[in-house]
Amino acid sequence: MTSHNEELFTASQKVIPGGVNSPVRAFRSVGGTPLFFQRGQGAFVWDADGKKYTDYVGSWGPMIVGHCHPDVVKAVQEAAAQGLGFGAPTAGELDLANVLCKLMPNLEMVRLVSSGTEATMSAIRLARGFTGRSRIVKFEGCYHGHSDGLLVKAGSGALTFGQPSSSGVPAEIAALTTVLDYNDAAGLEKCFAEMGHEIAAVIVEVVAGNMNLVTPKREFLDAMRTLCTRHGAVLILDEVMTGFRVSLQGAQGYYGLKPDLVTLGKVMGGGLPAAAFGGRRDIMNCLAPEGAVYQAGTLSGNPVAVAAGLTTLKLVQETGFYERLAQLAQQLTTGLTASAQKHGIAFCAQSVGGMFGLYFRATPPSSYAEVMTCDKEAFNRFFHAMLEAGHYFAPSAFEAGFVSAAHTEADIAATIAAADAIFAAWK
Repeated sequence: MTSHNEELFTASQKVIPGGVNSPVRAFRSVGGTPLFFQRGQGAFVWDADGKKYTDYVGSWGPMIVGHCHPDVVKAVQEAAAQGLGFGAPTAGELDLANVLCKLMPNLEMVRLVSSGTEATMSAIRLARGFTGRSRIVKFEGCYHGHSDGLLVKAGSGALTFGQPSSSGVPAEIAALTTVLDYNDAAGLEKCFAEMGHEIAAVIVEVVAGNMNLVTPKREFLDAMRTLCTRHGAVLILDEVMTGFRVSLQGAQGYYGLKPDLVTLGKVMGGGLPAAAFGGRRDIMNCLAPEGAVYQAGTLSGNPVAVAAGLTTLKLVQETGFYERLAQLAQQLTTGLTASAQKHGIAFCAQSVGGMFGLYFRATPPSSYAEVMTCDKEAFNRFFHAMLEAGHYFAPSAFEAGFVSAAHTEADIAATIAAADAIFAAWK
């Protein structure tokens, strides 16, 4: 019997490229038919066939308080009843900007936008306008949205110019991006020694979450800050994923790193399209209408998204919120690791705040090259077995996972027990 998921996917492929509106949703990495979700509640989601799953994707991070939290739903309903959008300032925008500047330790000014891609694209344009330079440095395996200058892969050597990683990206634009190895402080020093006068900005996911979860080395973080200061470049922390996810002060607070600009998204929108970029006042004042760097957006500061974000950010400030979130993530990663190793499987896992990574290798990776040594086929097998057992992880071996405040210790224990049964039968 054909499932509703299969029927929907077949129909979608006729009118939507690949049948999905964001590539990873197509399950191409893991194989099989993608799930079409109908609803979510707390820590769970239900697909088009009515099957229930414990959710460890959480809309790729935003659902930190769980699906359909009653306070968030109420705030959205009340905002929608007043108007879906105005394309003009609202008091809610000011409220959200004040909350962001209060909670994030290095935001002096902030501008609201609608997506993480828009935030990083705008931050880079701003950094170029502020410095009068053109070159951007990014790190292999870090994803900062799909604007042209950031869809770039490393060249054949550490300091070769980047090459387009997507058709449609002009080589001339890709050539303005230098791609280095994540966690390689020496490589970054060499880059600045050779072309420091050209570099407008260094952009980084402090905790990489788009090549699975990779944590930063202290010397790497310190080198970025020191070199950007010394050479007059702008340090941009991409906290679209880590902002309000690894701690209330984001990764910058968690690791004690001071950026010049920050990009935010996901959690700050509470599940609706909302993002932001901000930082030093002297840099932010270069934006139009104050300065010459142009950026605009009809839906920026949408009142319904702002309401969801404000309510979510209020909930995450409750006492003990992040301590409990981190404990749940650690319970999951510790339990899965112990189970796999008990059955002789090369596997490990780790977490930072409410984010986690699963790796089919002996030790957690510290770079893109090490991530590539993980056993992808083993992950795909694990993914489908867990899906069958009712536990939904990211459909790719190269994506971080997320827990929410709606998960319970019993939910985590049930997931570990399901994995243990799978590992016990592993051959």
